[in-house]
Amino acid sequence: MATQNTFTGGPRSSYKKGDGITELIDYFSKHQYRAKEVSSTVELIETRCLELFGKDYKFSLIQNQNGELCGHYPRRIVFLEYESKEHDKEGFESTVQVGKLQDLVQRSKMARCRGRFVCPVILYFGKHICRSATLAGWGELYGRTSYNYIFSGGLDDAWTDSDDIPSDDFAVRNGDSQLFDKVRGYDIKLLRYLSIHYICDLMVEKKKVKFGLNVTSSEKVDKAQRYADFTLLSIPYPGCEFFKAYKDRDYMAEGLVFNWNQDYVDAPLNIPPLLSKNLRIDWGGYQSWDLVQQTQNYLKLLIHIINSDEQSGLLVHCISGWDRTPLFISLLRLSLWADGLIHVSLDAGEILYLTIAYDWFFFGHMLVDRLSKGEEIFFFCFNFLKHVISEEFSAVKKERRKSSHCRDTDFTVEDICLLRRRDGSSTSLSSGYSWITEDSPAATNNFTYETVELMSTAPQPHAAWRRIQTSSPQTVVWNKAHQTEDRLLYPGMTDARSSSSSSNQSDGFLRAGSSPLAVPKRRCTPVLDRQAKLEEVRAIFLSAYSMTVGLTSASPSSSGAISGILEQFARGVGLRGSNSIV
Repeated sequence: MATQNTFTGGPRSSYKKGDGITELIDYFSKHQYRAKEVSSTVELIETRCLELFGKDYKFSLIQNQNGELCGHYPRRIVFLEYESKEHDKEGFESTVQVGKLQDLVQRSKMARCRGRFVCPVILYFGKHICRSATLAGWGELYGRTSYNYIFSGGLDDAWTDSDDIPSDDFAVRNGDSQLFDKVRGYDIKLLRYLSIHYICDLMVEKKKVKFGLNVTSSEKVDKAQRYADFTLLSIPYPGCEFFKAYKDRDYMAEGLVFNWNQDYVDAPLNIPPLLSKNLRIDWGGYQSWDLVQQTQNYLKLLIHIINSDEQSGLLVHCISGWDRTPLFISLLRLSLWADGLIHVSLDAGEILYLTIAYDWFFFGHMLVDRLSKGEEIFFFCFNFLKHVISEEFSAVKKERRKSSHCRDTDFTVEDICLLRRRDGSSTSLSSGYSWITEDSPAATNNFTYETVELMSTAPQPHAAWRRIQTSSPQTVVWNKAHQTEDRLLYPGMTDARSSSSSSNQSDGFLRAGSSPLAVPKRRCTPVLDRQAKLEEVRAIFLSAYSMTVGLTSASPSSSGAISGILEQFARGVGLRGSNSIV
């Protein structure tokens, strides 16, 4: 049952930055989430997620208490409706017909692999960014339909007319059966209800084949062209198995290139020219990209898509929707947050908690299984933030800044451990700390250190939006407002940004070799707000990960070095989890 959100969660708890992250990752690494098997810890995580969403948004809840919609989706699925601050919590007016939405979800879930239906997870200027699994193939669809039909006493709760279910023989003879028409028709209705126009498919195959059977399909190979009205993008990206190679290379993604010549890989990259031409990316060379460049370019593409259309939303999916899909959903959420465009009230620890708990844990990522196999796509996601801190990944258009004359250098984790705040502690990487440049006297054994102050640089004013209720309850029109309305429409946006600060002198300097955890290149110009935010998120994550899962190496000679780096990092930045998981 879908319900209107009157959730307040009681008085807002006071959390310190980074609180609960260590405990969350520790629990996640030992327990697989299932909607029908809920512990008190899961309930606490769930409650905090709703609190964090509620800081910036009004939302309705789609109830999935016992996994009746999907066994590996959140028990309470958040449907974000519009932005709203703490002082606007009274007088919630829903913009959706929750009954209709619930009905569409119930009917459309059969269309997707494992019942993982199209689910909105991010609200960006009135547009939904959604996630799902790929389309179910005939094997899964008929198997699941027959199972439901038999065990419901001849009635399938996803259908009103049981005689609409065709026989297997009929389906085989006629190819595109009535069942496919009906199931995928409801899937399309849900996509249209959510105003989704762009579908990004991360699969490297056209159909997933097991034991010679097509167990899944995808929109791009739908024989009846049911999805022809949508803009389909095939952006093949390696599955979780590939991240075993990432781990075996001591977590070095640079130079790691996927083998596109494998027999099962048959989905070419296909992006409409209208969406690809303005990105100045050589898409024809995608098979030569390493893992870093491929992830960077796909993230640029996704950001470009959501900025290129003022009305239409985006769906991202892979096969099951619980490995590659949360990778890009999480990167999108963090990137847009760092730009000050979504979740503007959350600090680094809160947005990290939300994306780990909601985007990964509650949507069924099997971290326990992936860790046992060395497929560390989860770690890759947050360590990868070091590669997307620059303005070229920002959704906010800024003027090109003058380039610095200072040389670029890599700043390693060991270096971060020596950065200190003015008060002597080092709990936040967005706070001020000293940078020692290689051009400074310290690099030539002179102990008069040169420091560079960290400053926040707010993005140029972007187009604000206002919500206009139309005659249709589920329709919301978002119009650009005048620039003068920015402060009214986005209260707290300026306050949510990091304040500038300076630092004291460092009392030591250690220059170690290249590290898999190297922080992105820094310049002598002031650090941008986006960079400081993402570096802080990454710092909190690495600290928590080092104290829970840790890193292991395929090479015995380097395993000690990697674990030592993380332990030193944890001590250096001084980030520790609380005793409570929330």
